[in-house]
Amino acid sequence: MNTGSLGLILFVATLSALVTLRLCLSASILGRLDHPNDRSLHTRPTPRTGGLAIFGSLLVGLVLADVSGWAEVSFRDTAEPARAAIWLWIMGLTLLIGAISFWDDRNGLSPSMRFILHGAAAVALVWGTGMAISKVSLPLAGAWSLGILAAPLTILGLMWMANLYNFMDGMDGFAGGMTVLGFGALSYLSGVGGSRDLALVALLIAAAAGGFLVFNLPPARIFMGDVGSVPLGFLAGVLAVVGVRDEVFELWVPLLIFSPFVADSTATLFRRLLRGDKVWQAHREHYYQRLVLAGWSHRKTVLAEYALMLATGATAVLYVHTTEHAKLALLLAWATGYSILAWGVRVMEHGRNDRVSEA
Repeated sequence: MNTGSLGLILFVATLSALVTLRLCLSASILGRLDHPNDRSLHTRPTPRTGGLAIFGSLLVGLVLADVSGWAEVSFRDTAEPARAAIWLWIMGLTLLIGAISFWDDRNGLSPSMRFILHGAAAVALVWGTGMAISKVSLPLAGAWSLGILAAPLTILGLMWMANLYNFMDGMDGFAGGMTVLGFGALSYLSGVGGSRDLALVALLIAAAAGGFLVFNLPPARIFMGDVGSVPLGFLAGVLAVVGVRDEVFELWVPLLIFSPFVADSTATLFRRLLRGDKVWQAHREHYYQRLVLAGWSHRKTVLAEYALMLATGATAVLYVHTTEHAKLALLLAWATGYSILAWGVRVMEHGRNDRVSEA
């Protein structure tokens, strides 16, 4: 990273922190309070529009990177005009999702309307850029072409990433920390894979989230809200698609990086589906929520999750630099590890229930 890039990253993080501080003030015209209810983990009204600081500073950073040359990456490179158009399309759709989510934060949207709008954005991304994950590989087993399923599965994946990020934004410092660590790891591996523009975008996202995180750590003074979590999830999915399509990394790399969110949300969704629950309704059944309800403090829980994020990020780095046999072993190890962690949460819940019964 050159001096100009480092200066740009620090500027974006500082700008994000300053804007977040302004949004923390109850008098902010953009403010919206999140009042606690029976499905919340927080106990006092808290502003929930911190995502505006993240994306405002991100956009400023992208413009400065393009026009200043500080980062030595231009999104208007005449040698690759199609590449520049793709980034414009991606950021335009992200802003659209952000605007929809901001409206949702302030006025509310029905689950069906959110689903339709998120689906439309995912379709527009795949249709407008021609990007789709066309094959899936497994170490030692080779790759399988998805054929006509490539576009539909990519669209569903983008929709799921947007929503699962939103589902996991329910605890102080959690989604913000995942953004800093997850996009930071994605930036590093994009650079290793030779994609400078992908690396820069991911790093700017991590920097913008870092400024916000200063005020989101337990006890949080502000939440990112849907205006932050939904577009961030969408971007996590989009950057994964870009990296896989350009052969910067395998699909397992972003899945490993973001697996603390992917594993929790996916397991929770299927568990609720099997019970016949209304999966679109808010709840407190994610594993991180269950840890808090079992007696862990917010700080202890989020620190444990940070450790998990660091471990999965380190595993993704190792995955890129190791053999096929070792790659398969790493994937199997994490599949087993998540099963053990889920079992551990259940044991803690039973212990908590037994203590309550005895009291």
